Amino acid sequence: MGTTPELIPDAPPVPSGPVTWIGRDRPFERVAEPEPALAMTPLEAPRRRWQWTVGAVAGLLVLALAWKLMGGGPKTQTTLAERGGIPLVSVIVPGQQSVTSSVNFTGAIAARYDMPIANEGDTGRIVAVYVEAGDHVKRGQVLARIDDSVIVQQVNRLEASLEQARAQAALSAAEYKRAQGVEAAGALSAEDIEKRRATAVTDAANVKVVAAQLAEAQARLARTRITAPVEGTVLTRKAEAGQIANPGGEVLFRVASGGEVEMRGQIAEQDLAQVKIGQAATVYLTGIERPFTGQVRLLGAIIDPQTRLGDIRIALKPDPALRPGAFARAVVAVSQSQRPVLPQTAVMADAGGSYVLIVNSTDKVERRPVRVAGTTDRGVIIAAGLSGSERGGFLRDGEAVKVAPAAAGAT
Repeated sequence: MGTTPELIPDAPPVPSGPVTWIGRDRPFERVAEPEPALAMTPLEAPRRRWQWTVGAVAGLLVLALAWKLMGGGPKTQTTLAERGGIPLVSVIVPGQQSVTSSVNFTGAIAARYDMPIANEGDTGRIVAVYVEAGDHVKRGQVLARIDDSVIVQQVNRLEASLEQARAQAALSAAEYKRAQGVEAAGALSAEDIEKRRATAVTDAANVKVVAAQLAEAQARLARTRITAPVEGTVLTRKAEAGQIANPGGEVLFRVASGGEVEMRGQIAEQDLAQVKIGQAATVYLTGIERPFTGQVRLLGAIIDPQTRLGDIRIALKPDPALRPGAFARAVVAVSQSQRPVLPQTAVMADAGGSYVLIVNSTDKVERRPVRVAGTTDRGVIIAAGLSGSERGGFLRDGEAVKVAPAAAGAT
C-alpha cells in the first residue's frame, strides 16, 4: 500500500433518512426505492391546463342543452311586439254582400196521391195481368182479371129469370085489366077481380127482385176485373197469374194519381218557423246533376216531441227522373239580406264559440265573437258580431301591428 491516496469517484449523496445496519444475526432487507416523478418540460404544463379548460366548457354546454331539451327552466312566450318588432300586415274590410238565407233538409221522392189497389170482390184466382210497373194507365183500365167462370153462369141464369118474371108480370097485368073491363057488366065477381089484381102486383114485385139479384151478380162479375180508379202511373205490381186474391188482402197494385210527385222530408223546429207555403225550393237527386224546381206545398201541423222535427212537402212537376223512393236534398230560400261574408279560414272556433280577429282603432288585434248563419261559395255568412266595416287579419289576440297603406287603385 502506498502512501499516496487514490482518487475515489463522486458518490451519490447519502440519504438523510434512517440508516439500517446489517449485522450477522439480522437478515438482509431490501428497501423499495421511490419511483422517479415524471419529468415535465416547461411547454407541456400550459398545454394541459388549456385542455382541461376546454373540456369543462364543453361539458357545461352539453348539460345546458340537455336541460333545455328536457323542458327545464321557466317557459316564456313573447309576442313579436314584445321583442321589439311590429309586423307589417295587410288587412281587408269585408263590407256587406247580398246573401240569401236558406233552409236545407233531406228526404225522399214520393207520389203525391199513392193509391193502393186490391181485390174488392170474392176470393178468386188471378188468371191474367195486363200492366207492369211504370205503365201509364187511364181511369177504368183493366189491370188484372180474376177467374169469373162461376159468376158468369149465375148472371146468365138471373138474366133468364128476369125475362121470365117480366113475362109473367105482363100477363098478370093484362088479365087484371080485362077483369076491370067486365066488372061493370057483372061477369066476374069482386073476389075474382081482387085476386087478379093481387097476382099482377105480385108478379110486378117479382120482376124487381130478380132484377136486383141480377144486378148483384153483375157487380160481382165486374169486381173480377181489377181496374184503375184514376188516371196515373203504376208504381208497383204484386199481382201474378195463378195467385189467389182475397178480399181486403195484399195490395196488388199502387198507382200514382195523375203522375204527380213530391218530396217529403223533415226540418228542424227553428227552421220550420222560417219556411212558408209557396216558397220556391230546389231539389237535388243523387246521381243527377240538374236540379228540379218546386215549391213548398205543405207544412206539418205538429212537431215530434222526441226529434223536434216537423214534416214538409215540396210539390214537383212530373218527370221520369223523379222516381218515388229516391233520396233527395232540398234547399228552400227563406229570405234575402245584406250580410258580411268572410273567407272560411278567417272564422275560427274554440270552446267559447266562433270568433274572428280584427284590427281595432289602436292597431291592435282584437278577438270578436260572431254568429255564423251559413256558408256559400263565396265564404262564411256572418249573422251577428260584425257590421262589415271592421279590418281583419290573421294574427294573435293582443298583438300590436302596423298597417300597410292600401295599393293605388285598390277597391
